[in-house]
Amino acid sequence: MEQGVATAVLCIVAGGVAAQILAARLRIPAIVLLLGLGFLVGPVLGLLYPSQAFGPNLRPLIGLAVAIVVFEGGLALDFRELRAAGEGVLRLTAIALPINFVLGTLAAHLIGGMLWGPSAVVGAILVVTGPTVILPLLRHARLERRSASFLKWEAIVNDPVGAILTAIVIEILVGLPHRLGEEAVTDLALHLAEGAAAAAVLGAGSAFLVAWAFRRDLVSETLKTPLLLALALVAYAVPNLLMHEAGLIGATVFGIALANLHVPGIAELRRFKEALVVLLVSCLFVVLTADLDLAVLGKLSLPVLALTAATLFVVRPAAIWLATWRSDLTWRERLFAGWIGPRGIVAAAVAGLAGPRLSEAGYAGGDLIQPTVFAVIVATVLAHGFSLGPLARRLGLSVAADAERLAIVGASTWSSDLAVTLHKAGVPVLLIDTYPGALRAARSAGVPTLQAELLSRHAEEGLADQPPDYLLAATRDELYNAMVCTRLGPELGRERVYQLAPSADHLLHAETGVSRDLRGKVLADGGLDFETLAERYGAGWRFSVAPTDAADVAATPCLLVIRSGGRLDFPSPEHELGTPEQGDRLVLLVAPRRGARPETDARSNADAATG
Repeated sequence: MEQGVATAVLCIVAGGVAAQILAARLRIPAIVLLLGLGFLVGPVLGLLYPSQAFGPNLRPLIGLAVAIVVFEGGLALDFRELRAAGEGVLRLTAIALPINFVLGTLAAHLIGGMLWGPSAVVGAILVVTGPTVILPLLRHARLERRSASFLKWEAIVNDPVGAILTAIVIEILVGLPHRLGEEAVTDLALHLAEGAAAAAVLGAGSAFLVAWAFRRDLVSETLKTPLLLALALVAYAVPNLLMHEAGLIGATVFGIALANLHVPGIAELRRFKEALVVLLVSCLFVVLTADLDLAVLGKLSLPVLALTAATLFVVRPAAIWLATWRSDLTWRERLFAGWIGPRGIVAAAVAGLAGPRLSEAGYAGGDLIQPTVFAVIVATVLAHGFSLGPLARRLGLSVAADAERLAIVGASTWSSDLAVTLHKAGVPVLLIDTYPGALRAARSAGVPTLQAELLSRHAEEGLADQPPDYLLAATRDELYNAMVCTRLGPELGRERVYQLAPSADHLLHAETGVSRDLRGKVLADGGLDFETLAERYGAGWRFSVAPTDAADVAATPCLLVIRSGGRLDFPSPEHELGTPEQGDRLVLLVAPRRGARPETDARSNADAATG
């Protein structure tokens, strides 16, 4: 038994992580591969039976994993986003949800051929758009901030509400017939209020407790993450003792409250939890798909498939369009939100419990709930996973560039000219500086700019609108460059943040210099520090883009290779640069021709001071 559980865990974890890595390399939604993997090792090959391996502990373990996922999702909800997206979020959560429930119930009855009881359960389950699916898709697609806020808030807020709505419907169908009418309704209302209030109070109270303890240095750094995870599980488990699925409210409220209390250090802790959530989501999708029974899949009849199509093409779009009628959402945003609504883990987990309970209570059609919900999950994950990015770009709601984008920090005269050169070469570039005058030349040449302190909240919002793939810290201050690379390294990737070479070689010394973990990679050959670049630019050196077969390329300093597919590659003494191929272009720092006079500029000698 123990050996079977260990083997199952190994297969689930290793397979889930492998699917994530492969999906990242192929640039496709990871959830598609996770579903395929679970289906392959479970119903098809019969290599993994999670219900047999874990027994009655499977559902509680899934619930605890989902609690961590929704808690981490709550940490991503900042009330400041509501300034731009508040009305849309309100309509998608408070108005669209009941409309979705009604239309889904009608579709299940009229198209799926189910009785009204099971139809209402299906309608309640399908109001959720799971954060386990939508959040990874949003990271992959790079939506503009307002549209991303709509989908993110809807998924995280509606997830616990949909689960509780399902529990209420089941309680009405199973419990109320055995009790007196008015008294039963009153008891149910009190039960609902008690569970929801307890969950909200426990979640918010836990957040205030964390803020109070962290700000008074009552918890050591090594215990902060374990404390947060433990409190998230408590906020989930305790309310569940009062009302089924109320714990999702507690975990979600805990995350939202903690995010908006702005406790110092939470951002660092959140990076660990994001990695943990990626692992949990991978395992959850493999487990739930592998646990499907072929007998359940055999019930995917024509009415069930017709109901699935109606959910995608009629129910969700109609509910969103009705809910957002005469709102501040544009027709593009309404069309996008109406189409994108993938279902996830919570829908699958709730369906796995709801179907058997209705069947035990004697409702015909209860056995159709799980295959119906599974069909909708697979259809929405596939359809929305592959179409989200292309549709967003088609509607102008994506901030993803056609090629990889470079952010340059520090607008000196030479770095501004570098940005203009890259812009003219078709490389998406963003120039960042705190001084508006330093950005004027680049802005007049059409280069996108951001006037902000890069370590500020304002800069975070600006970068969200123009997310970079690479960063070059090019200010005069070498330690500030290192700080910027350290700040953005975990988000962009530590191999994608570069800084100018330091003026003193000892700063790169493996033992006495700045640790590689606390700085970026050194750009070019290591001899191009800020003063050298400023001096050469003042002497007439200029940036140029040339093909790989141009004359004198080997003798000219190269700062960047623009690959034929739009990918960027930076020379550095800390890694080996791939050999440039036919069609690639080189960004060079070219010396002035003999006898040519260097260009004069009133600001040329003050260039780096503005950096």
